Amino acid sequence: MVLDTSTLRVSLAVVTLTLLFLFFFITYRKTRSAYSAWWCSALLLFLTGSASYLLDGTVHQEWANPLGNTLLVGGAGAMWAGARSLRYTSPKIWYLIAGPVLTGLVSIFDSPATNNWSGGPVMLGFMALMLGLSSRELFLLEVDYSRVHRPLAYGSALLTVFYVGRLVVFLLQGPNSPVFETYFGSVVTTILTTMVLVVASFTMVELSNEQLTRDLRSRATMDGLTGLLNRTAFMDLAAEELRRLSNARTPAALVLADLDHFKTVNDRYGHAAGDVALQAFAEACTESVRSTDLVGRYGGEEFILLLPGVSPERAEDMTAAISRRLQEKQPRVEARLPTVSYGITATGTGRADLKALVECADAALYRAKTQGRDQSVLAATLREEETAGTV
Repeated sequence: MVLDTSTLRVSLAVVTLTLLFLFFFITYRKTRSAYSAWWCSALLLFLTGSASYLLDGTVHQEWANPLGNTLLVGGAGAMWAGARSLRYTSPKIWYLIAGPVLTGLVSIFDSPATNNWSGGPVMLGFMALMLGLSSRELFLLEVDYSRVHRPLAYGSALLTVFYVGRLVVFLLQGPNSPVFETYFGSVVTTILTTMVLVVASFTMVELSNEQLTRDLRSRATMDGLTGLLNRTAFMDLAAEELRRLSNARTPAALVLADLDHFKTVNDRYGHAAGDVALQAFAEACTESVRSTDLVGRYGGEEFILLLPGVSPERAEDMTAAISRRLQEKQPRVEARLPTVSYGITATGTGRADLKALVECADAALYRAKTQGRDQSVLAATLREEETAGTV
């Protein structure tokens, strides 16, 4: 018995449409996660792309065939964007539209009215690329995701290998060769795609819920304005890091930073300008520190940094770099950006109490303010001056 391609495509359309409705109304409307949005887009593009091929052999083939190629590549791109959104932000829109646009243009100029495989190599190549990128993103998911994504990762990998095989045989023997029609033709492709979509249906809901949970957790630990750690999250992570550093007998520096005359910025230019100044300083911090450093908004216009393995002198150099980067942002901001005062203390190699460190850095920050602002004061220097004053 020979399987009919049109019947299989209709079956695939039914499966895809069912998944689309279920996923949209049950998952997307509940979670509003980026992953669920991209997967709904992918399913819609796969559905309309496959439906376009049903017009092959009719007078509409001339436009339907290039449209089908374009939509399928777009669906694979949406799969990649959805998988990437689980780890990072989604790809830039230009990365997603380049493949479908190029596929559509090549297909249009490849005699689509008479050629069922117009733009075939380009379409197959982009499908393999996008599916491969999707599989890679799924395999690289962080450990705090459950392993529910593994079946979808393997399914995407299988489709990637399959499309690479389609492309190679297409280029070497052509789409009408017995090998291509038997192992890589539309019948096998439709069956395999249906199987992967069914497997995907068991993972979509769980991954969307996990992404929602991660987003909520992130919002609970991040300052909404600056994107830095909020005070509670910083103190928790810093305390844990100090314990680790103490066990390793590794020193660290703790820095308190305060934007000078910040109230004047708000009063003269408005609170929107103050928000811009806070965001500019947060950006200057993230551009200047290392990935191992902790940076948080301590409250209002005050920020806090924990710099593992850094001496007070090195921390002073880093604060100078932060202030320099902040002022470099001035041409992009209408209101005058404030200067910054810093208080710096060090832990040494012994056990350090976070609360005591903050109090010490705060005293140094107060001295920086009273000495004229726009400077750093080391707590060690402060203690030496106080000791000398008592002699």
